[in-house]
Amino acid sequence: MAKITSKYQVTIPKKIADKYNIRPGDNIDWLEAGEAIRVVPSSKETKAEKETKADDLEARLRLFDQATERIRKRTAARKVRQPKDRGWKREDLYTRGRSH
Repeated sequence: MAKITSKYQVTIPKKIADKYNIRPGDNIDWLEAGEAIRVVPSSKETKAEKETKADDLEARLRLFDQATERIRKRTAARKVRQPKDRGWKREDLYTRGRSH
């Protein structure tokens, strides 16, 4: 017998979970069946759904690769400015205005 918690959660007995291959993170459906309630493991992904997810992943990876290439080109095209010869060095700032 399972008990309902204050958050309306129910624990599935391990024996039942093992028999129907229900694992943590799986979804289950609650179906009305007259005066009873049926708990049914959600249908697994169909082959078409898996292919759609694979296509989505490939498209996202392709877009990521394109963006990475654009950033690489943009970075390579940047000119690095050489510091100007101002007649003084950074170290001179620490002693400037002080008597030696």
